[in-house]
Parts: sequence; C-alpha cells; structure tokens
Amino acid sequence: MMNLFKMSAILPVLLAGSLQAKVKLPTVFSDHMVLQQQSNVGVWGWADPGKTIEVTNTWSKKSYKVKAGSAGDWKISMATPSFGGPYAITISDGEQTVLKDILIGEVWVCSGQSNMEMPLAGWGKIDNYQEEIKAANYPNIRLLQAVHVTSNIPLQDAKVTNNGWTVCNPEYVAEFSSTAYFFAREVFQKTGIPIGLIHTSWGGTIAEAWTSRNTLKNMADFAEASAAIENEAKVNDSRTDAQKIAEWQNLILKKDAGYTNGKPSWAAVSVDDKSWKHMALPVLWEEAGLPDFDGIVYFRKTVTIPASWAGKSVTLNLGAIDDDDITFLDGEKIGETTGYNVPRVYQIPGDKVKAGTHVLTVRVFDGSGGGGIYGEKDVLSLKSATGEQISLAGDWAYQIGMNLKDAGPSPASNQSANRPTVLFNAMINPYLNYTIRGAIWYQGESNADRAQQYQTLFPAMIQDWRKHWNLGDFPFYFVQLANYMKPEAQPVPSAWAELRDAQLKTLTLPNTGMAVTIDIGNPADIHPKNKQEVGRRLALIALAKNYKKDIPYSGPLFSAQKVEGSVIRLSFKHTEDGLKAKDGALKGFAIAGADQHFYWATATIAGNEVVLSSPDVKTPVAVRYGWANSPGCNLYNGAGLPASPFRTDTWAGVTDGKK
Repeated sequence: MMNLFKMSAILPVLLAGSLQAKVKLPTVFSDHMVLQQQSNVGVWGWADPGKTIEVTNTWSKKSYKVKAGSAGDWKISMATPSFGGPYAITISDGEQTVLKDILIGEVWVCSGQSNMEMPLAGWGKIDNYQEEIKAANYPNIRLLQAVHVTSNIPLQDAKVTNNGWTVCNPEYVAEFSSTAYFFAREVFQKTGIPIGLIHTSWGGTIAEAWTSRNTLKNMADFAEASAAIENEAKVNDSRTDAQKIAEWQNLILKKDAGYTNGKPSWAAVSVDDKSWKHMALPVLWEEAGLPDFDGIVYFRKTVTIPASWAGKSVTLNLGAIDDDDITFLDGEKIGETTGYNVPRVYQIPGDKVKAGTHVLTVRVFDGSGGGGIYGEKDVLSLKSATGEQISLAGDWAYQIGMNLKDAGPSPASNQSANRPTVLFNAMINPYLNYTIRGAIWYQGESNADRAQQYQTLFPAMIQDWRKHWNLGDFPFYFVQLANYMKPEAQPVPSAWAELRDAQLKTLTLPNTGMAVTIDIGNPADIHPKNKQEVGRRLALIALAKNYKKDIPYSGPLFSAQKVEGSVIRLSFKHTEDGLKAKDGALKGFAIAGADQHFYWATATIAGNEVVLSSPDVKTPVAVRYGWANSPGCNLYNGAGLPASPFRTDTWAGVTDGKK
C-alpha cells in the first residue's frame, strides 16, 4: 500500500496546524461517520512528534497506543464488529477528541463526472426532486461531500463540506449526488445495514485525471503528460496560475477573428454574414458540420421585436451552452457565462428593447468534447414581461472565430481538473487509508472521443485504485453511458457506442458490475433526470453480489453468435424469465457482411436466442445492437432490465488511434 504519510511538499503545511496539544484528524473523521464493518479499519492523524496517542472505542473498550513519528504522523488499526451503533471513539494525546454518533456499516466511494455529481436539487433537479428530498429521512445513511480540489502532487487530506459527515435528511441530501443517494437508499431498505457514502466526483472530468502517476507513467498515451504534471510541482515559476491563464486568454483573444483591436467586431449589426454557414439550433456542433472541433464559433440570428414589447424588459433564454459564452444584442454585451452545466438566462433592459429587427450574436468557446448551443428547443427563446414568447430554435448563421489547435492547450494549472493525476492526487489519495466496501462510478462522457483508448484506461484506473487501497479486488460497479443526442435513421458509426463497448469490455475484470441505462437517457439532455433508476440498478448489483440477495441484477449480455447461411443466431447471459421485446417488435439490431456495411435487421426472439436476418445482407458476418449515440433498442429480460449495446465485430471504429 502507498505510505500515506510519506513526506511531501505539502506535509509541513498540514502539520503547521497540528503542532499543539490536541491531535489533528483528517476530514474523513468526524461525528456521524460510518466505519466499515468486520474489518481492520485505520485511524490516523497528526500530532507533535514523539507524542503518545491513545485511541479507544465504545464497541470493544480496547485501548490502542501509538507514538507520533518524527513528522508528527501516526496511525493505528482496530477491528470493527458487525453493523450497528451508534458508538464513539476517543483520541487523546493528553487532550481528548471525542467522535460521536458513529455507525458501523458499509462504506462506498462514489465518483465520476457530472452524472454522478448531479444533485437532487440545485442544477440537477431530478425527477420529482421536491418529493424525494422531503422523504429523504434516513438517519442510518451518512453523507460525506468532497470539495472540488486539484493537485499536482498527492495530498494527505481532503476538503469537505459541512465540517465532515452528515446524517441523511432533507437539509443535506438536496445538494448531494442523486445517483449515490438512490444507490444507498435501495441497499439500506433491502438490508438494514447503515451506509456511508464518500462522494468525490467532478463534472466534465476525464478518467486519467482520476488515475495515479504510478499507473499513467507506464501507459504510452499518458506517460509524458503525467510526468509534466509531476515536474511542474518541482519547478519554481514566478508566475501565478492566474497570470498563466490570463496570458493564454490574451493569446486566444488575439487569434479570435471575431475580435478587432480588442473589440467584438463580429457582434456588430453592420457585419455582413451572408457568406456564413448555417446551423439549426439547438445542437452540438459536432453533429452539425464541425466534427472534432474545439475553439470559438460565433452564432448570429435576426429577431423581430413586436411593438407591444417595446420599452419593457425581455428575458433571453439560451438554455445549455458548452462550454462558455458571451452574448450580444446589436453589438452590446448582455451576458457572459462560464460552464457547460449553467443555464443561460439574460435580462435585456427595457431601454434596449425597441420595436423592429435586432441582431443576436453568441460567441461560444469550447475547450474539449462536445460544443455549441445544445439545450432543448422550447427553452431557446425570448420572453416578454407578460409571458409572450418568441422561439429562437431553428436556423442561425455561424462562423468559426478560432480553432483551438492554433493556440495550444490551456496552461496546466491547479485550477484545471482535466489533467492527468490531479484528481486522484487531491480527491482520492486522501481516502486511501479509510477502509471501504467498494466504489460506484459514473463517467465516460468526457472520454467518448477517445473510446478505444478507454478500453485500456478505464480498467487500468480500476486496478490502480485497488492497488492503492490495498483491499484486494473490492467491488467496482459503474454506469454505462445513457442514450444521448439526436437519433439516427440508419446505422452509423458512433463514438458514444464505442465508449459503451469499452465499458462493457471492462466487465472482464473481477468483481465489477455495470448498470445499463440505454433506455432511461434523454436525447436532448446529457444529464437525464431519472437518477432513481440509475441508483437502483447499481444497487441491484451490490445486493446480488455483496449482500447475497437472490435477485436478477443485469440485463441480457451477449455471449455468442452463430451464422447459419443468411441468418445469425445470438445467445445471451442473464436471461432471467426469458428474453422480451419491450413496446412492440424487437429493434435496434443491425447486421453486415464482409463489406462492413450495416443494415437494420429483422429480429425475432426464439427462447433465449435472438434470430437476425436482412434482405440486404445475403451472407452476414457481424451484428451490432444499440450502436448509436441515442439508439432505439428494446431487448430486455423478464426482470425488466435492458440488454447492453454490443458488437460482434472488431472492425476499426471512429475513435481508433485518437489520443
């Protein structure tokens, strides 16, 4: 196991506050915490070097003593019984610290990007969030919320909200991970075992940020970048992070064709945009003519304000924009927002609202992944003070202002989460001595453009965590990406489908499980609202594998194909109570011959097999199911769990070779 107390550049900072009579504990220890049952759990902290620390608990009445090392660090291990409580722990070096209302139960780490982070309320507002929050009185479920922090070197302590663990109730659950909460609720309701959730996720982040330098240094795609992060911590650069970012932003501005002499010239009413291309909004621009593009795009639209609106304030709602925008009306800035998950709602004052035509210009900057004005059509609008509405969905002129390749990446700084190792260092490393039952994970959207790479990266990250926690192959259960983006009429290549396939392949690792959510996403929203079912499906895996409940926990998983002339037969695992087609005829299957051109197949269920054929493919060799960003597919088992998308071919994909 990694030595949590190895000297590092930040250890003196941590110890500065502990050179006093009372011991200092990491933030993972507080009142209301949950300790893993039937384990040898670690308790650690900092004190004056050479001090003797005594730790006692109320479940065993045993006393443990240890002397603080030369750097002030100390640690003991103590055995925990079967679940129960509440208990207390007393830690003393002459002055006592008492931790109260401690439960013994099951501890789960919950991590990933925004779909794990998505709270019940706040920016999330899941389905029925108000009713769910009111009902969330579960004193035996405890919550620990990590604060977003990055670091170029491993940290020994984490920042948390609310001074540590809280009891699950309406006050604290509203801004907590909805997926994690519903997972815990289902497990607790079915077992009665107290559950502790350590929620440490960050929206929009990449998997390599959650992976340690020890692992990435041995992976060709990440060795150089992770070494640069490590080396940066050793370099004395007199410039602050803010100065580095400011210099880069100035470079972006200079290379932005839409700015002249520091002014937004393309926002002016007089700009001739007849030669600009056109795009129907809302949509991610990767789907509408700008594949794999990161940088700045200007969108312009002429709108007509009726006389009845003149002189009164108007609300402009642009919905979701990825990542940042500056919005202008007739050349004057009316709003600016940073962040892909922040709604854009701008007030236009009455003195700017005149009857007649006006020009809206939106400068959109995207740093990675999907970009553009991509929310829901009915949101994109102008609304009068009396509630009348003008839709802004539809045709907009657009022009590229700058390709990010011409400016280079943002300077590596401790404020940037999307760099290798920095989230492992700051938001995983501090918990490595805390005994856990397992982990749940919801991430992948930010790696979808590099899905082939994810086939190696994701299992490497799981093995990395297991190695560092030193608890063996602890349970690691994850959510497969839901359906998202515009459905396609014909079979087409898909980066998101390839990412799901990478997740499916990760099930070859021991003690893993995957919750399939291909049926509960939202083509228009990357953050689907039905997190209740996501949490429940994750919980089914844990209940079956870890809590010995005799229940189905997976939908059908492809196991083999057999070609019989013009027909292909598919067999599956996890077919409890038989295969079913939900809502009509079976759909979502495509077959191809040796030419690698896929056609929709006629699919029928025969017992626990699916039989496929197509008049367009006389000699089929391969099958793909649910192979799209937002596929229409409806194969389930009798337990009501959906089949995972899959493919039987190994042909090159759209993300092959991308780094």
